[in-house]
Amino acid sequence: MNIKLNFIKNLLCVMSVVLPLQSLVAQDNVIDRVEWVVGDKSILRSDIEEAIRFWVSEGRTFEGDPYCVVGEDLAVQQLFLHQAAIDSIEVDESSVMRQVEAQMEYVVQQIGSKEKMEEYFNMTSSDIREMYREQLYNKDMADRMKMKIVGDVKVSPSLVRRYLESLPKDSVPFIQQQVEVQIITMQPEIDQEEIDRVKEELREYTERVMSGETSFSTLALMYSEDPGSARRGGELGFMGRGQLQPEFSAVAFNLTDPAKVSKIVETEYGFHIIQLIEKRGDKVNVRHILRKPTFSNENLKAMLIRLDSLATGIKEGEMTFDDAVAVYSDDKDTRNNFGLMFNKMNASSHFAMDELPVDVARVVETLEVGELSQPFAWLLDNGKTVCAIAKVKSRTDAHQATFSEDYEVLRQMYEAKLSEERIKEWIKKKQRNTYVRINKDSRNCEFHYPDWNFFEE
Repeated sequence: MNIKLNFIKNLLCVMSVVLPLQSLVAQDNVIDRVEWVVGDKSILRSDIEEAIRFWVSEGRTFEGDPYCVVGEDLAVQQLFLHQAAIDSIEVDESSVMRQVEAQMEYVVQQIGSKEKMEEYFNMTSSDIREMYREQLYNKDMADRMKMKIVGDVKVSPSLVRRYLESLPKDSVPFIQQQVEVQIITMQPEIDQEEIDRVKEELREYTERVMSGETSFSTLALMYSEDPGSARRGGELGFMGRGQLQPEFSAVAFNLTDPAKVSKIVETEYGFHIIQLIEKRGDKVNVRHILRKPTFSNENLKAMLIRLDSLATGIKEGEMTFDDAVAVYSDDKDTRNNFGLMFNKMNASSHFAMDELPVDVARVVETLEVGELSQPFAWLLDNGKTVCAIAKVKSRTDAHQATFSEDYEVLRQMYEAKLSEERIKEWIKKKQRNTYVRINKDSRNCEFHYPDWNFFEE
């Protein structure tokens, strides 16, 4: 079953739970009611139903009654939020809004349209956006509080070995097949005429804004090729220097007049023009319009042919793969590491096949160790297409984890276990010391954290 069908199935399932109960409440002429009280915070039935919608849109499932599961989750979250407020923990609002837009875009793609999304949730787009904002803000705040509670968990090799020895045989993790991949990437040439065309478009947009013919935000909505910000009229939200591309940041932070438009700025994503909205301390909020020059099919074919010749030279011993990386590869992240790809998910050079980019995995899957691939086109996360050749440096067959071969995986598992234990102990302590009341109809729930000290109504 594909992602979209799973999403729709989950959504229909939760609606079958929520909608009949909403109807029953309406018959009793009750608009809403308090389900939980945690400290001085009330959790309403509508809060739980909104959180259920959020869980479904993230593809999460429920083990048990959704009202019990999600109600307790909100109560636990409130313990973290209360402590986060005491500890003055902050969340980056602009980061939250980027998550909101990404989530809404995902839901629209899965359901089919903005109108269908509104129909399923029985909410306007602005209300859905606010629902996501609140849910994601609280989730980020709670996650930051958990990180503070856990602190810096470090374990020694001897403790990791002892942890592995303590696991029942059927609980020792099974490690998927792992590969290390070296890669050479080269960007197809973009004709100067195409670059000039994109720059001329941006100059035209600038003239239209400065003449008062139209607004920057309208043009961003119509023409920007950054889908996340285009829907907001090009607005990025407040960001620090380190959150922006260096070339973009240098121009954005030097803007002083919101009525003006910046010069054209080139980044790895394409060409931009920028308009200041507001500066606030060491952060800036700007609008931008992104336009991406594209290469021709002829230039794509020419680059694939060039890479094929390079691969032939490597096979015939004219140069090593490592040397070819240093001379020819355009990828700054791998060029200085002999082309070796880095897996951010496990902080190593080892990838399970489903952790590799799809275009790379498709090519690497059939290669032997040391074998070079045919040249192929690879669509990067930033939307650019590059040409590449790949080589499998090593391949490890699927197996049960061993201390010598899989120390890093075992270390991460053990540290995660210790972190979880710290969180559970903290929650247990807060349950004892926090005023908590629950609606009597929900007291028969099977709670994940059984130590709630419920006060009588």
